[in-house]
Amino acid sequence: MPGAPQDTNLRKEMGLRDLVLAQILCVVGSSWVGIAAKLGRAHVVFWLASMLLYYVPLAAVVIYLNRLMPLEGGLYQWAKQGFGEMAGFMTAWNLWVYAVVVTGGIIFVVPTDLSYMLAPAGAWIPGSKLATLAITGAIMAGITLVAVRGLDIGKRLHNTGSVLILTAYVILLGLPVWALLRGSIHHYEPFPLEMPKMNWFSLAVFGQMCVGALSGFEYVAIMAGECRSAARTIGQSVMISAPIIALMFILGTSSVLTFLGGQPINVIGPIPQTMRAAFGASGAAAWAAPFAIFLLIARAVASASLIFTGLTRLPMTAGWDNLAPRWFSELHPRWRTPVHSILVMTALAMAFILLSMLGVREQEASQVLTAASVIHYAIAYIALFALPVVGRRALRSKLPLWLKIAASAGLLTSAVSLFIGVYPIVDVVSRAGYAVKICSVVAISNLVGLMIYRWGKRK
Repeated sequence: MPGAPQDTNLRKEMGLRDLVLAQILCVVGSSWVGIAAKLGRAHVVFWLASMLLYYVPLAAVVIYLNRLMPLEGGLYQWAKQGFGEMAGFMTAWNLWVYAVVVTGGIIFVVPTDLSYMLAPAGAWIPGSKLATLAITGAIMAGITLVAVRGLDIGKRLHNTGSVLILTAYVILLGLPVWALLRGSIHHYEPFPLEMPKMNWFSLAVFGQMCVGALSGFEYVAIMAGECRSAARTIGQSVMISAPIIALMFILGTSSVLTFLGGQPINVIGPIPQTMRAAFGASGAAAWAAPFAIFLLIARAVASASLIFTGLTRLPMTAGWDNLAPRWFSELHPRWRTPVHSILVMTALAMAFILLSMLGVREQEASQVLTAASVIHYAIAYIALFALPVVGRRALRSKLPLWLKIAASAGLLTSAVSLFIGVYPIVDVVSRAGYAVKICSVVAISNLVGLMIYRWGKRK
């Protein structure tokens, strides 16, 4: 299955080390340990179930499909080869909308992290819409400049962000041990085991843990045309990073519960909240909390930059196929980056941040962004996992039976995450309004995507 000839115009900037760090940066977020902590001591059972039913199948499917089709555009190219042009475009469209929304969602966390870093002087920041827009707008401008400059600069930012999130998690995972030695706590369970309560709330959290927390392995494959030996190195990066990511999430959630188990957990910034609770607000130890929170802010900026970079490549590859205006595929004459696509995506990411804030509190706004991105991602993942199961015979014949069984588990989990995504896991102004807002975003965005596809076919 040949790649698009335009791949040769792109610079091969990313090697195995860059890809491993990119996988960690793309998958590991700071909010998911807080969302999982809402399950209490049952979180380990849920993490293990989500890894068995979703995480491992995802890693296996991505490795196999990337070996067969190491193409710029990743999932878009895979779905186009396996289902046809329209299905490929709509899969890419949902992945694209996910990336727009989640870029805004990651940046939206920064004001909350700043408030914990500057506490108590910065406590007012998350509640101020003007301050939130100013901070997120400045970050988005910086990300845009890096994206235009290209991956030779961008990968340095991404690698640095990955190292910083690893450092922040090392601190988070070490907090219970440090507190035990100091005598400030007397009990710590790194792997608590408790059977979960099966209800709509637990299922909603499980859906976000799967398609939200444990997703992203396939995202780096979007930039396969800019990776060295993509057919080999992307799969290797998945196998190296997967066990590291699993431990970070499980032990990180246990650390959050150790210090915040008896109080409300801020799902926007659970790690800064945990660090403040562990270190306190005075004395020498209090200086460690702002430093650790700074690491998370730097990671958020780098992660948003990485996702934004992949986001801008999807309209570019669709332009190659004449399914989007060729204007999106025009590269900067010096940096060889899709500069027009970058500028449009910047405007859209900021628009989503603004719209999510209308008439709601900051935690609900963050969850609207998260839930909308999870549902769009679930649609893309249904297509991904369906490829080995019901894709074209030419593709299925090249895949082993065990992979098809694993893909079936991932397909079922993605479908559950899709339908449960409108159930809120935080206090909201109106449950019906929350669900309507998310469903409207998904329905309208897919209708727009279908109209663009038909327009492109006519052209």
